[in-house]
Amino acid sequence: MTGNFRFARVQLVFAMLLTALIFSSAPVYLNSEVQAATQNATGTPGLKGSPDFWQKIREGESGTVAGGNPGSGQLIQSEGEDWTQMRNGPISRYGSIALLVTVLALSLFYLLRGRITIDRGLSGWTVERFNNLERFGHWLLAGSFIILGLSGLNMLYGRFVLLPIMSPEAFAMLARIGKYLHNYLAFAFMIGLALVFIMWVKDNFPSLVDIKWLLRGGGIFTKGSHPPSKRFNAGQKIIFWLVILGGLSISLSGITLLFPFQTALFAKTFAILNGFGFDLPTQLTALQEQQLGQLWHNIASIFMICVILAHIYIGSVGMQGAFDAMGSGRVDLSWAKEHHNLWVEKLEKQGKLELRDADEEPEAKPQPAE
Repeated sequence: MTGNFRFARVQLVFAMLLTALIFSSAPVYLNSEVQAATQNATGTPGLKGSPDFWQKIREGESGTVAGGNPGSGQLIQSEGEDWTQMRNGPISRYGSIALLVTVLALSLFYLLRGRITIDRGLSGWTVERFNNLERFGHWLLAGSFIILGLSGLNMLYGRFVLLPIMSPEAFAMLARIGKYLHNYLAFAFMIGLALVFIMWVKDNFPSLVDIKWLLRGGGIFTKGSHPPSKRFNAGQKIIFWLVILGGLSISLSGITLLFPFQTALFAKTFAILNGFGFDLPTQLTALQEQQLGQLWHNIASIFMICVILAHIYIGSVGMQGAFDAMGSGRVDLSWAKEHHNLWVEKLEKQGKLELRDADEEPEAKPQPAE
């Protein structure tokens, strides 16, 4: 291992720790903000009248109106305070803790295990892992998610993390750009999610081989241990389904925010859950739907960011040769045999194992299998 690579490892771990510490500090600023935003209306100077009267209004009691929207009879929508307390309280606090724990766990694993190298060393021959369409779908999904994740974190934490160290004008410009990117790149994310699902779902159904892979920890904890695996191992299958289901959930809740007051997803979802013994409200106003959609969007997004951080780690510095799969589309034959031996054997039996000298130009004619 060269000195430059060791230095790069130290830089990466330091950057990951610094990022995690910055976001984990956000809850320190949130408590005062929540308290300021949730003043009790009955204690506000200038209000006169019966305390019970104002208390009922504060709790969301509705009156009657001559016409128009029946919801107009409600002077104070008390769920707005609940939304503020939840967003700036538990979601922000536990979200930052989840991000910090994820980064710390990955950093600790890297320091203890180091980079997972190819035991046999590079063979000098490569085999195609993913074609151009597959890599396009992956990078469309990954690239859009990274921008969505960063802009979303700025919406949640930027006011408390970045604004103190930036001028208000610069932060306003950053937030505005992030908002537009977040809104429009959401559609690129949805397209990428659909492409990835269509292309890889057939290779990501569980099998008995996956149980053996999980029981041996995927071989990532012990050097020289490589359990059998097909085109995708059990760990990759778990990531696949978490991304597909989590991405679908984020997309649906995002649609409710992009097109406000047009859906009733939570009322319908709660009705289904009530069939399994839950007792959830099904009569939700349009505004309540928006509030629930925003809260769930935050929760699911933070979960997805933690999952993708682990995926990025193992696909880059965590494992030698892994990035080539999505970089050039071709991986070293030794890497393929160690991590996906059953896939290589299947290609050999089908006569589809086309090898290429690693030093050849991409347009060179593939060499026949030995």
